[in-house]
Order: sequence, then structure tokens, then C-alpha cells
Amino acid sequence: MDERSRIARSVFPDGEEPDPRFTLANERTFLAWTRTSLAFLAGGIAFEAFQISGLSDTVRSAVAVFIIAVGMFIAAGAAVRWMNVERAMRKKKPLPVPAIIPFLSIAALVASAVVIVLIVLQ
Repeated sequence: MDERSRIARSVFPDGEEPDPRFTLANERTFLAWTRTSLAFLAGGIAFEAFQISGLSDTVRSAVAVFIIAVGMFIAAGAAVRWMNVERAMRKKKPLPVPAIIPFLSIAALVASAVVIVLIVLQ
């Protein structure tokens, strides 16, 4: 009889249990991505909360929403990546490419460039 919970059996119905060290490493990576998403959330909230002289409320809100949306996407991507890595380990297949990394890099670049432009234009 399978000793795994009903949820575990429904999410990961096939494959073999991986070494617990790899599963725990996968969880730590998920938590790191989650911390990154929370940092974006905090950054977006901070950007919206503080008035910036010479910056309209509309632009400030738009930038804040963009930063928060990036955080939301990272949180969703972290969950998908965790599941895909866990499935790959259970099926002894190559690990998936972390597609979230290029997105995060581009989003951070865009957010930084927008903030630099806004500072320079003040």
C-alpha cells in the first residue's frame, strides 16, 4: 500500500520517491523564489506608498502595479517550477530549464530602467 497522502498521490501519481535531500533542495529553491516575489510585492507597495516629487500619481501607480505583477508572476512560476522539478526527479528525467529566470532578468531590467528614467527626468 502507498504510504503517501491522497494529495501526494494525486499530484505525483507515478514515478519513484526521490532522495529526500533533492526534494528538500527543491523546496528551498521554491522558498527562495517566493522570497523574491515577496520582495517585488514590497517594492511595488513602497513605490506606490511614497510620493515622488515631479512624478504623477498615474505613472507612480502604473510602475507600482508592474512591479507587483512581476512578483505575482514569480510566485506562480515558483510553484510551477517546483512541481515540474519534482515530477522530473520522480521520473528520473532531466530537470526542466528554469524559464522564469529570463523573465525575472528582463522584468528587473525594465523596472530599473523605468526608475532611472524617472529619477533623471525629475
